[in-house]
Amino acid sequence: MQKKIFLFLLLPLIAQLAKADDIQFKASAPAQVIVGKPFQLTYTVNQRSRDLRAPEMQGFDILAGPYTSQSSSTSWINGQRTSSYTQTYTYTLIAQKEGSYTIPPAGVTVSGEQYTSNGLKIKVLPADEPSAENEQPAAVGERQQQASSAANSASDNIFIRTVISKARVHEQECILLQYKLYFAGVDVTQFTNNTKLPEFKGFLKQELEQGEIQTQLEHYNGRNYNTAVLYQTLLYPQHSGDIKIDPAQFEAVLRVQTRSQVRSIFDDFFGSYTNVTRTITAPAQTIHVEALPKGKPASFSGGVGHFSLKSNITQTDVTQNEAVTLKIDISGSGNLKLLKTPAVDFPEGVEEYDPKVNNNFKTTTSGMSGTKSIEYLFIPRAAGTYTIPPVNFSYFDTQTGTYKTLSTPEYTLNVKRAAGSEENPVVSNYVNKEDIRQLGSDIRYINTDINTVAPRKSRLAYGSLLFWLCYLIPLLIAIILFVIFRHQIQENADLRRVRYKKANKVVQKRLKLAKQLMNDGKQSEFYEEIERAAWSYLSDRLSIPTSELNKENISQLLRQKGVDDDTVNQVNDVLATAGFARYAPSTSNDMQQLYDKTVQAFERVFSAI
Repeated sequence: MQKKIFLFLLLPLIAQLAKADDIQFKASAPAQVIVGKPFQLTYTVNQRSRDLRAPEMQGFDILAGPYTSQSSSTSWINGQRTSSYTQTYTYTLIAQKEGSYTIPPAGVTVSGEQYTSNGLKIKVLPADEPSAENEQPAAVGERQQQASSAANSASDNIFIRTVISKARVHEQECILLQYKLYFAGVDVTQFTNNTKLPEFKGFLKQELEQGEIQTQLEHYNGRNYNTAVLYQTLLYPQHSGDIKIDPAQFEAVLRVQTRSQVRSIFDDFFGSYTNVTRTITAPAQTIHVEALPKGKPASFSGGVGHFSLKSNITQTDVTQNEAVTLKIDISGSGNLKLLKTPAVDFPEGVEEYDPKVNNNFKTTTSGMSGTKSIEYLFIPRAAGTYTIPPVNFSYFDTQTGTYKTLSTPEYTLNVKRAAGSEENPVVSNYVNKEDIRQLGSDIRYINTDINTVAPRKSRLAYGSLLFWLCYLIPLLIAIILFVIFRHQIQENADLRRVRYKKANKVVQKRLKLAKQLMNDGKQSEFYEEIERAAWSYLSDRLSIPTSELNKENISQLLRQKGVDDDTVNQVNDVLATAGFARYAPSTSNDMQQLYDKTVQAFERVFSAI
């Protein structure tokens, strides 16, 4: 009974709270205004209200208001009646001087309760500077000539700027490029699809989602313009020097007024209009790209930006043959997509698997940011104490202009012997990370049962042919094995020959995987695998670690090995195409052409070296 009374008393409060959640009191005004030009500030509430308490509006003069208006509507949908009500308070304001101002929240009373609106931030732009040019009267001509003349006049009031965030950067440092439209005194109705963008040679490109085009005011060169960003992308320079971005072209449809030969006061209101298509060119830009400074750390793999590193391990006290996961997170902003997975130097006796990489990136006008998570799964196959050394990650910090090296902690792994396992297991050498095998005991006891001893007549007679064969055959086998093993040792001692064999095996495996990715239509994975195959193959064929290879020294090293210029250019073309196509749309024909070109390039390098 008490619960029912409590609920009965609580129902009005719940209804009042629900009603309060439905009441919306909002303030709205332009984000940018111009000194001396009136604009409107409106407050809207979706319930009947009274006693509007406007805040103090510093920096603005009130020309009129508040004017109050109401609107309501009712509709029936699927037999259900819905209605809405809006009450609006409107002020007409004018800015006194340029600057950034804040209008505090206003208050209003609804059903005896007080409600507060949101505050506003308004940027006041300076007024247009007076033009030194005198306007000339338009020539009288035919209708189409008038439209063309009006369009040409309008072209002085509409243009596109190529806006870049930085003009001097380092290699792989992010640049934001925007094509920004400026127009004043003209009516832009639409843009056509005949947009011609440059190829952005020398850059990796990451386009930004455009969404709906928004306009805002901007004061530029002494005049206020309506502006809109038509296209924006992130660029990552791939080499040092001055890189030119070619001009871009956009087509816009302008609505211009045609004037009759005989003027009247009604022409400005009832004059005829026509649409004129104009081509607007965005100017070229040149980016000065500085090479990364010398003294790169050994663990540097091309990271440019600002990053942080953290790691954790699932457990340090485990049982033999129990899986353990080491997770490393590289977070920050920069060329995250180009970061290579750090290598972990696991101790002998630990079986490791290919790391699992999870990328969580976000691309904005500030650049690319997010986290690259790498999980290393490994299994200790023998009992004992293992030390997992720190993992180093080096990058070039664009904020300080220096190299920085981050390290994970050192982890100690205590592995207990599993129940039923041998006390002294023998573990195979783990240099190549092959499967670890545990050998069983192979000692047999001496047979002491004389009844099982073979009779004398079955034994070999001394000096017989079978007797000598039993000695000669094992000796001959031993000599053959000695020659074979000696030949293998000599081959393994030739590190260059070993790397050559490894290069052919690895590249065949990677090309087979790339072909499968191409058939499955996985474009990004295909180009990534082609690029990995090229770097790995060149590293092994040139007998140089991958970390010391770059696009600048590949040509020099190949020519030192006697490779002709056509083959060198073809190899560079494969690397450039694979790196660029990972972030650009492509077709199955493009993938097939790149695959064939890669195979041909590898064959020519193999024949030359």
